This record gives sequence, C-alpha cells and structure tokens, in this order.
Amino acid sequence: MQTIIKSSYINCKVEDLFDFHLDTNNLTYITPPDTKVELITKDFKPVQSQILKIKSTKYFIPMYWEVKIEKIDSPNLLVDLALKSPFSFWEHKHIFIKHKNMSELKDVITYELPFGFFGRLFDFLIRKDIEKMFDYRHKITKKILEKK
Repeated sequence: MQTIIKSSYINCKVEDLFDFHLDTNNLTYITPPDTKVELITKDFKPVQSQILKIKSTKYFIPMYWEVKIEKIDSPNLLVDLALKSPFSFWEHKHIFIKHKNMSELKDVITYELPFGFFGRLFDFLIRKDIEKMFDYRHKITKKILEKK
C-alpha cells in the first residue's frame, strides 16, 4: 500500500470547505484539464454507504469508478472507498480542520496498484500523476472558496 498526503490552508469556514466537497458537481471543476469527469450517478447526495458512479477519461482511456461513502463526520471528515476502479485498493480521506480564520484541507490517499510486482514497477509514474492531480485540486478549491 502507498499513501499520499496533500495539505493546504484556505481562507474560508471549515463548514464551507466541507460543503464544497459534499457537492459532487464540484468534482468537474477541480479535475485537471487533461482529465474529463462524468458523473454517471446524477443528483448524488453523499450519505454514508451511498455509491457514486463516475467515468473519468484521460489520454482517451475511459476508467469507471464506483465509490462508496464510508464515513461522513460533518464538518471534519469525508471518507470514500473505491469498490471499482483502476486500482486494487483506493481510499480517500478528506479531512477538514479549523485553524482560527483558516481551514486546512488535508487529503490522505491510500492506494495499491493492480498486477502485484509489475504494477509496483510503475508506482513512481502513478504517484506523480496522483500528486499532480491533488496539487491542482487544492489550487482550484482554494481559488473558488477564497473568492466567496
């Protein structure tokens, strides 16, 4: 298993940050331009045990995800677990922490690539791509929420 942690401070209320992440429509805004995201599950309302179906396309390759909401603890935690994805394992913890007038957005991604040893040979490329994606997500989330 591999873990990636990305943390940013955003000048907004922690409740606004949490609500922003609850709205799955925002996923299309915070996804890098080289990836297209389509929400297959329309009008999704995140509640514990609900499943969201997503199609993402990168380099003309479609990838289908089914993501289960494992835990919601408003306004500090949202955990999703991929039931179906390009990964053998994918868990994403969205952690929201209030720091005086700021909020910390912390993403903890735990993943495992498929194909055992052969998959691990490509981990450095996949890790770099995931880190780039979350850098972009944090940058855009900050930009959107600090404009409000």
